[in-house]
Amino acid sequence: MTQMKTFFLNNEKYTTEHDINLHDLITYFDYNESLLVLEYNQVIFDKSHWKTTFINNFDEIEIVTIVGGG
Repeated sequence: MTQMKTFFLNNEKYTTEHDINLHDLITYFDYNESLLVLEYNQVIFDKSHWKTTFINNFDEIEIVTIVGGG
């Protein structure tokens, strides 16, 4: 039996039955990983840990994209 996991991405609630890491999440939502800052459970998370960190029930993820302007 697969256990459903609920997590929050930018204050929106999502549910998944799959094991998903932070890198997969960024890819799924089509973020440009070179132009973002990722906060995982209130800690700025280094890119080197994205592929080895899997989402757990009730995790909070914030993704802020960097936009240039003039």
